[in-house]
Amino acid sequence: MIKAIMFDTRQYDKEFFVGECEKNSVKLKTIEAKLNEDTVELAKGYECVIVFVNDDVNGTVIERLAEGGTKLIALRCAGYNNVDVKAAFGKIHIVRVPAYSPEAVAEHAMALLLTSVRKIHKSFIRTRDFNFTLNGLVGFNLHGKTAGVVGTGKIGKRFIDICRGFGMRVIAYDPFPDTSAGIEYVTLDSLFRESDVISLHCPLTKDTKHLINERSIGTMKDGVVIVNTSRGALIESEALIEGIKKKKIGGACLDVYEEESDLFFEDLSGEIVEDDVMARLLTLPNVIVTSHQGFLTDEALSNIASVTVRNIVRFFGEGVTENEICYLCENVGECRKDRKKRCF
Repeated sequence: MIKAIMFDTRQYDKEFFVGECEKNSVKLKTIEAKLNEDTVELAKGYECVIVFVNDDVNGTVIERLAEGGTKLIALRCAGYNNVDVKAAFGKIHIVRVPAYSPEAVAEHAMALLLTSVRKIHKSFIRTRDFNFTLNGLVGFNLHGKTAGVVGTGKIGKRFIDICRGFGMRVIAYDPFPDTSAGIEYVTLDSLFRESDVISLHCPLTKDTKHLINERSIGTMKDGVVIVNTSRGALIESEALIEGIKKKKIGGACLDVYEEESDLFFEDLSGEIVEDDVMARLLTLPNVIVTSHQGFLTDEALSNIASVTVRNIVRFFGEGVTENEICYLCENVGECRKDRKKRCF
């Protein structure tokens, strides 16, 4: 039986993972603590470690995991910017869930956008107090507006489909455009200049970090609405706040945040939050923040659990790792292995 330990576990994780592991002969231990240098010893003796977006899988953690007998890091998410892939190469294999439910994240992005432009969150608060006035609730139509989508992977394409359903013109930027998808691709600068709404659906890399910054905000339309359901560090938070204060940005819809690891997924309602940037964001009337919940649907959670467990079972049982993240493939520019086998 495969021994696995899952860090940063929530109740909704258990609901989907426990049964899936039992069906596939994976002995699962769940803990609420995040994986980091202080908690890595808890993984000693476990062949597989299951992690999430806010676990810190740095080089030191990887060394200690390897020393403790871990052979596989299984990400129960698509992004892996929190993992030192280079440090892991040759020591521990890494697998992920590349497409658990593109619809879940794309629909959440549109839900945030609609809430923002129609001020639904403000109306909800008013009517709860029996205040049925409409002053200050004027929004604008999405129909006829231009949506700029950065990143046209599975989630980005689903968001494009939704925008088209609203009668929006859609333009997109991707360094690797899908020329068969019927998408109007433009340069990044053109997208910033022309878009009424900008939605981010790209991974966090050294090239995309702080993609939204003081310079790029300065080129945007006045009143632009920015939506981010990808990774927090795509946006430079201080620049975003300044753009809002100067009324350059008309709204910000954030399901992710640059320094979210100490905040999101925790109940801090009875504490003084020391993150001044988040505190300032939450005081702004045209900012909506949700705590990285774009993935949180029954369908997505079920897919995450089934694909993660399948990745684990196939790795230990068949040596197959079609969802493996390989440092060599990404940085050498060629893949020197058959995708049906392990990277090393």
